[in-house]
Amino acid sequence: MKNLIQKKSLADEVASRLSEQISLGQYKVNEQLPIEPELMKNFGVGRSTIREAIKILANSGLLRVQQGIGTFVDQAIANREPMELRLKRANVKDLDEVRQLLEMKIAELAAHNRTESDIIAIRAHLGNRKRAAKAGLIDECIEADVQFHIAIALASKNEILADLYKSASIHLKNWFLQTHPDVKVFEETYIYHEQLLKSIIAGDAKKAWTIAAKILGHVSQ
Repeated sequence: MKNLIQKKSLADEVASRLSEQISLGQYKVNEQLPIEPELMKNFGVGRSTIREAIKILANSGLLRVQQGIGTFVDQAIANREPMELRLKRANVKDLDEVRQLLEMKIAELAAHNRTESDIIAIRAHLGNRKRAAKAGLIDECIEADVQFHIAIALASKNEILADLYKSASIHLKNWFLQTHPDVKVFEETYIYHEQLLKSIIAGDAKKAWTIAAKILGHVSQ
């Protein structure tokens, strides 16, 4: 099978050239870029291409767009490493600390923002977790546990937190398998997970945070 070389879009080309200009010092940190018509003239492209190029560089952390004011250089070198790759090379301790912080916050937000469909999903994953633990199926138990917390993350209605949690969880699954050779801890913490669900259903954000912290303390022992 032949390896296909993806052709760069016009916006990618403009973003690449603009990034090079910034790295060479043509535009300094905190300096405002020229207005759109001037950039269109400089690069010989249309308004939509300039806007897409700016969006690409803003997403990379190179530029910041201030509505109604203009576009400014945020840093001289773009963050070229996607978060997914950064998480992949992170050590387990750092990943687990990120997960712990996220789990408490998403539990709190889920209590405020959950919908009926969110509750149904969270309850279903908790049921799968209980059945897998009872059957001694560690792989299935870990998967159900992760999906339970992902469902809570989605219920938080904060897309960034949900994406971060999902990404971190992917890289923690193997660690869970190494640290939990059996389902004992999942059986011991079932009651806390059930309490967490109940606090989310009740809309009790403070209790949801407290129970999430209790779960993490037990699992980390």
